[in-house]
Amino acid sequence: MSIGEQRGSQVSLRRDGAVAFVMLSNAGRLNAMTRAMWRTLRAVFDDLRDSSESDGHLRCVVVQGEGGAFCAGGDISEYPSFRFEEPSLREFHENEVWAALQAMLDCPLPLVAQIEGACMGAGIEIASCCDIRLAGDSAKFGAPIAKLGFPMAPREAALVHGAIGDVLARDMLLAAGVHGARRLYDAGFLLSVLPDNEVAAAARDHATRIAALAPQAARLHKKTFSALRAGAPSAHGLLATAYDYADSAEHREGIDAFLAKRKPNF
Repeated sequence: MSIGEQRGSQVSLRRDGAVAFVMLSNAGRLNAMTRAMWRTLRAVFDDLRDSSESDGHLRCVVVQGEGGAFCAGGDISEYPSFRFEEPSLREFHENEVWAALQAMLDCPLPLVAQIEGACMGAGIEIASCCDIRLAGDSAKFGAPIAKLGFPMAPREAALVHGAIGDVLARDMLLAAGVHGARRLYDAGFLLSVLPDNEVAAAARDHATRIAALAPQAARLHKKTFSALRAGAPSAHGLLATAYDYADSAEHREGIDAFLAKRKPNF
């Protein structure tokens, strides 16, 4: 299905078995995010969260861009209409951009980023919400918004800083640095760098591999990662329910299958 279309830009969702694919599309603008796309991205991930709770067969999500680019940032053609008044600027960042990113962070399903071409600004924010990131050799990463006279919003900057590390975050935001995939791999942001024509297949294969594993384990690992991102107090609080899965069917099936030397049936 396709959700949220405006002036040729959209965020679409389709499902292939246990894997969902979220596509960013903004033809002619390297999939730059419009305000409508941010709102739709939030709706898509809210829907995926709800679907994962009601449909145990949905196991993983691949986030991708259309036409050989991931996302080149925000759609700057919209900016004069709202960025010059504090209330509308705050509304954009807190209730549109951050709300969408938070919906991604809250998704209990593993997220795989399929990064091709431009991954700039909004693109690197979206990729930072993903659990696993694969990129093509020619992918470029940065957030050169200082050239446009404004900073990355604080929560967005904290998200990117946590994902790519202090050195690259400072260079991207303070010096408008743009870096290749190999540099982001060395920084630990990317799991793999592949030939451009292999990224899509690799992302699908990785998602399929995740989908074959225990969904309960994935949900609990995601919960742990969220607590670690929130800081020590939240991580400590997680201990109260950390072992509730002890008598679960998936727990028993995984161990039984290992001992029986057979493939588990999750």
